[in-house]
Amino acid sequence: MPKRVLQGTVVSDKNDKTVVVKVERRFTHPVMKKVVRMTKKYKAHDESNAHKVGDMVFIEESKPISKDKRWVVITEAQAQ
Repeated sequence: MPKRVLQGTVVSDKNDKTVVVKVERRFTHPVMKKVVRMTKKYKAHDESNAHKVGDMVFIEESKPISKDKRWVVITEAQAQ
């Protein structure tokens, strides 16, 4: 089964080797037929502390790294 890849924006880089990425998804509401935006935050592993707040990044599923981290930051070239 392939690993999921999501695109989002870094909202925090205060932890060592960890970034918090906000991922937004859009969908049409089944009853109201209006486009709804929902966001979710993921903690992702950033080994080199290379990404800063505001950066657009791709994150990929991985095995659990810590209690909350199950994603790894990948570069744009690897995601495509």
